[in-house]
Amino acid sequence: MSRLGRPVATGIDRVELAYLDRFLADHKAGGPALHALVRLSSFMVLLGADGSNQLAQMARAGLPLPAAGRWARLRFADNPLRAQAETAVYRLACRRVPSLLPNLLLRRLPVDCRYYNVGHSHLTPALFAALRRQGLRSSVLLHDVIPLDYPQYTRAGIPEVFARKMAAVAAGADRVIHTAQVTRQANEAQLRRFGRLPEGVVAPLGIVAPAPGPFHLPGLDPERPYFVAVGTIEPRKNHMLLLDVWERLGKRLPPERMPQLVIAGSRGWRNEEVFARLNAAPAHVIEAPGLDDAALSGLLTGAQGLLFPSLAEGFGLPPLEALALGVPVYVSDLPVLRELLGDTGIYLGTSDVYSWTETIFRALSASPRQRTAAATLREAGSTMAPFDWDAHFKTVLSNDW
Repeated sequence: MSRLGRPVATGIDRVELAYLDRFLADHKAGGPALHALVRLSSFMVLLGADGSNQLAQMARAGLPLPAAGRWARLRFADNPLRAQAETAVYRLACRRVPSLLPNLLLRRLPVDCRYYNVGHSHLTPALFAALRRQGLRSSVLLHDVIPLDYPQYTRAGIPEVFARKMAAVAAGADRVIHTAQVTRQANEAQLRRFGRLPEGVVAPLGIVAPAPGPFHLPGLDPERPYFVAVGTIEPRKNHMLLLDVWERLGKRLPPERMPQLVIAGSRGWRNEEVFARLNAAPAHVIEAPGLDDAALSGLLTGAQGLLFPSLAEGFGLPPLEALALGVPVYVSDLPVLRELLGDTGIYLGTSDVYSWTETIFRALSASPRQRTAAATLREAGSTMAPFDWDAHFKTVLSNDW
């Protein structure tokens, strides 16, 4: 809800929409009733199937957000978009109660309801206690525990907030959904620290690469080779390495042979040195914040490859989506990426500037890329699992928990 109206969806946004789509489809096909539990700034609200469907459409920017109500405008005077989102969800709700009284909503639900939380939000002891009092079982999709394992990569204060959420999950969740075996190991190591380990299941996320669309990127010459890096410009994504690589390439190649580097992502946090280098307008490096899914797919389709030198990941959507588009992926040699990509990725050390430079240099001299999405998936063979939402939900929605 907090991201309603924003033009670009995050990875977690996509997962939430995939779940909402599945539950809506099941409901329309005569399956279980659907309710969406949303925490606003001062209220807890319940949406029925119709309200949930409208919420999904607004999340995709298919419907405009309504004008903000008076109270929301006062409450979020410095954040007009959040004021509109609060107003929209409040009006879609079929029931509303003060945020400290979730029992008043939950007791109206059937006793065989299941609660799914897939966005790392609203993970509080009060909510889990209310669910248990009503006899409702809960599943939490835990994308990763990077704020606890690598606090140096996050904003100030985030590790403490995240630790409180994980303590609530450990104490109150009935089941935790993990997206990879390696990620499960990291997640459960942290959950054990909080005294209880909920039941766990591994279900890789579905990969649906958006259809390529047109894009306009000032400064990019689409007739010259280019590589793309996708992700917020923050320490964990390791853009510094790519800037070092492009600096080295610039010393080896004449300007007319230099590849272009497109950084598709907004500036994030704790990355002042990288921002300073970008502000200096390095040659052949282009920032591209705010691309929608179709434009990003179009950009990737014409690229020589996706560059993904991340220092830590829980799943890694960009390389999997790039593979689905038939784009070669050059990635960090991380265990979770080895598990998910198998032999379809080109693996390089997270600090090995030399190897990244040489690999990209060789790629420029290779014959034109002929891979298609279908060919990429065929090449994956037995080393790459079928990443589709049907397989994910077959695991997650089984009747044995």
